[in-house]
Amino acid sequence: MNIKKESTYIYLIFLAICFLATGGIFVKLSSLPPITTGFYRVLFSLPLLYPFVKGDLSNVSKKDFYLMFFSGVFLALDLVFWNMSFQYTTVANANLLVNLVPLTIIPLSYFFYREKLNKSFFIGLVVLIIGIIILMKGKISTNPQNFRGDFYAFIASIFYGLFLFFVSNIRNRVSAKVIMFICGFGSLITLFIAMFFKEGIGYPVTLKELIPLVGLAIFSQLLGQGLMSYCVGKIRITLSSILVLSQPIVAAVYSFLLFNEKISQQEILGIFIVLIGIYISKKQNS
Repeated sequence: MNIKKESTYIYLIFLAICFLATGGIFVKLSSLPPITTGFYRVLFSLPLLYPFVKGDLSNVSKKDFYLMFFSGVFLALDLVFWNMSFQYTTVANANLLVNLVPLTIIPLSYFFYREKLNKSFFIGLVVLIIGIIILMKGKISTNPQNFRGDFYAFIASIFYGLFLFFVSNIRNRVSAKVIMFICGFGSLITLFIAMFFKEGIGYPVTLKELIPLVGLAIFSQLLGQGLMSYCVGKIRITLSSILVLSQPIVAAVYSFLLFNEKISQQEILGIFIVLIGIYISKKQNS
């Protein structure tokens, strides 16, 4: 791929991560139960998408329709487990573990696409993970009581990895907006079933309850997930999964800007190491 074009997609993925990182904030602000919150995130996004996709839906093949629908099921399961994880663990733990998508995508890429990854790629991945550990040290809790939430967040990363993997296979044939629209129905049905049996049907009643849900629909679902779907398939899925690991950097910046949390010298060092790891991984995949 043209280096300039690849760099554009990389910048767009970083922008997508900036939008996706708002998800944890809105979920924490939502007074509705976690699965119900995820349900309305998707529900509110569909009417906003429909005017942009209604002319393209007739061109989608049955095979791609089913692939997108079931990709939406994976995304819904990601939202179910990630949103639930906030009830049992810290935001830092949840944000770290949910982004471990390379652990899912790298094996899948090898077995399905025979994508070969050289030693330098894994060096970049190790450097990046070390940087994240340094960045998050002091915020990550090792309390055994958090284990349930940590486990949920890690399971969420597997389903998110499956979502990205299947979307990357479709992206060269179908536009990102159509992918997000059809995926939305797979997500909506799955979330409704989970909500019905786990939490019961809930509704936002006040403006205070509605605002976080609208924020999730616009920033996390449409802008964040939509941009991510636009980029995957245009660069290697393994590189995309590596870039997703930079989300804790964005979370640290948000904490500084929104909650006046200071960024320590250790966190700055961690951010610097993460960026080095991303650079090494990008260089080996160019």
